Amino acid sequence: MDFCLAMGSKSTYLLDMCQSKGMILFGYEAMNKKKLFYIAIYAIGMAYLEATIVVYLRGLYGIADLMTSVPAFDPQVSIIELGRELATLIMLLAVGLASGKRLQSQIGFALYAFGLWDIWYYIWLVVFIGFPHSLFDWDLLFLIPLPWWGPVIAPVMISVLMIIGGARLALLEERGFLVRPKWPDWAMLATGACTMLYAFMSNAIASLPSSVESLNDLRPSSFLWSIFLVGYGIATYAIWRILYKSLDEPAMHRSGRN
Repeated sequence: MDFCLAMGSKSTYLLDMCQSKGMILFGYEAMNKKKLFYIAIYAIGMAYLEATIVVYLRGLYGIADLMTSVPAFDPQVSIIELGRELATLIMLLAVGLASGKRLQSQIGFALYAFGLWDIWYYIWLVVFIGFPHSLFDWDLLFLIPLPWWGPVIAPVMISVLMIIGGARLALLEERGFLVRPKWPDWAMLATGACTMLYAFMSNAIASLPSSVESLNDLRPSSFLWSIFLVGYGIATYAIWRILYKSLDEPAMHRSGRN
C-alpha cells in the first residue's frame, strides 16, 4: 500500500485502484475467517457422529478396552468399516474443495477440518463413555492401509499441526501469498510423514504377510516414541519452511519494492 500511496500523489485513479485492491484482500481474508468458523462447526458435528458410531459398536460387541477385548472377525463388518473410514476422508476432503478458491486454500481447509474433527472425536468420546482416561491411553486409530495403533496424544499432536498449518494456508492465499515449496521441503515432509506412519503401523508391518483375521487380532506391545518424535520433528520443520520460507509475494508487494 505504500507504493500505492506514493503513486496516488501522481494519479488519483491509481490510488483508488490500490485502495480497492486492499479492500478486496481484506474482504477475502474476513471471508476465509468466516469459512474457518463454519468448517469448525461442521468438523465438530461430524466428530459427534463419528463418536456415536464408535459408542454403538463398543456396546454391540461388548468392547470395554480395545487392547484386551478382541471382537470376533466379521468380514462384512470389516468391509463396511473400511468404507466408513474412506467415506470420512472423502467428506473432509470435499468440504475443503468446496470452501477453497484455489488448491492451496482447498488443501488448507481440508487439513483444518481433519485436525478439528480428530480432536473433537476424542472430546466427544470422553463426554460419552469416559474414554480416553488419559492422552496416553491406546487406541485403534485407523485401518487404511493397515491398522494404526498408538496413544491418543500422538494423533492429537499431528492434528494440532494440521489445524495451524491448514488455517495459515487458507489465510495466506487470500492475502495474495502462494506457497512455493522446493523439492527439499517436499522430501522432508514426506520423510516425516512416513516415519510417523511407521511408528503407528510397525506391528502390522512386522506381521506381514498376514491374513486380515490375524491383523484384526493383532495388538501392539509398545509404541515407538523415538521414531515418532523424530518424524514429527522433521514434519514440523518442513511445514514451518513451507508456510514461512517458501512464500511467493503478491505482485503488488513486489512492485512496491521496485
